Amino acid sequence: QVQFVESGGGLVQPGGSLRLSCVASGFTLEPFGIGWFRQAPGKEREGVSCINTSDGSTYYARSVKGRFTISRNNANHTVYLQMNSLKPEDTAVYTCVTDCFPRYYSGAYGYSLEYDEKSGSWGQGTQVTVSS
Repeated sequence: QVQFVESGGGLVQPGGSLRLSCVASGFTLEPFGIGWFRQAPGKEREGVSCINTSDGSTYYARSVKGRFTISRNNANHTVYLQMNSLKPEDTAVYTCVTDCFPRYYSGAYGYSLEYDEKSGSWGQGTQVTVSS
């Protein structure tokens, strides 16, 4: 069973930064993607960012592109989400997810972030609050 240790959430003022960490372990098979989803009260769950574990390709939601950066340390199986220029609308519970991937479509942005419901696993989540 996949286990997660997530950390780094908290309260920050608009314009500030936070770095989330996710240590995932217990894989039967190496996940093809690891990333972060978020959900704010009253809103649908949103894929925020995902990193391909094979080639390191990174993917972002349009709402965070240019402000958030995902990275991975293969040595200690940790995935990081550096969040800069935070906005109040970034307030949500952020959850580490395995087997995320981009679903491509014809449109201006080109893809949305999804996860494999059969093989993917979820962490417990960490609260991020952006408020003055």
